[in-house]
Amino acid sequence: MKLDFTRWLPAIAKDSYRKTALSVAGVAALGGLALAPTAAAAPVTSGPHQGAVAAIDLATGKAATSAHQDEQPVESGLTTGSATGKPPAGKPSRAQLIPHGIEGAQSRVPLDDAQLANARAIVDAAKKTGVGDRGAVIGVATSLQESKLYNLGHLGAYNDHDSQGLFQQRPSSGWGTPDQITDPEYAATAFFTALKNVGGWQDLPLTAAAQTVQVSAFPYAYAQWEEQAADVVQQIW
Repeated sequence: MKLDFTRWLPAIAKDSYRKTALSVAGVAALGGLALAPTAAAAPVTSGPHQGAVAAIDLATGKAATSAHQDEQPVESGLTTGSATGKPPAGKPSRAQLIPHGIEGAQSRVPLDDAQLANARAIVDAAKKTGVGDRGAVIGVATSLQESKLYNLGHLGAYNDHDSQGLFQQRPSSGWGTPDQITDPEYAATAFFTALKNVGGWQDLPLTAAAQTVQVSAFPYAYAQWEEQAADVVQQIW
């Protein structure tokens, strides 16, 4: 059966940049469930939900490339990293951003103005909450997996429970009201507050740290965004 993916295009945007909440009809899942903040680590066993990744790519007009596909340049100045391997003055180094090395194949997407604004909101919240540049990488990578850095609103009949926002947080699980969790500053602050409650999060691989907060059905999916997240954080820190 041929599917009509045009009906999955974003339909609603709230206050561009600060609250770009996109309502996408037809996306069955986004690859993760943000449950209530927790400090109980879940096992890292499964990979990304390919159907969910494909759905959100089609919905937002993005096409991720990974190490398993033909590598193409990413059309975004905030996804390329440092050509020399040396960070610009005043920026965190690669070793600081990715202290444990990357895990598995990496994915990348080009970033538009709304996504970049949301990434900056996450980095700002990382600074304010004291989780630093490494925490910022975890936050950006988590949002890349959950929403491709789009501040998604309710997806109607196809919504993943009541998940919304950059981190697909759930009001019913105590993350906040729908208005709160679709505010990038609030959502990122809530994520980092939960991350700080995870004992030894700084020493965990990114996907384990993210999964401990998010309690996703697809815990290993976060790993694929670590390299792009590090590039983004390094350049806007």
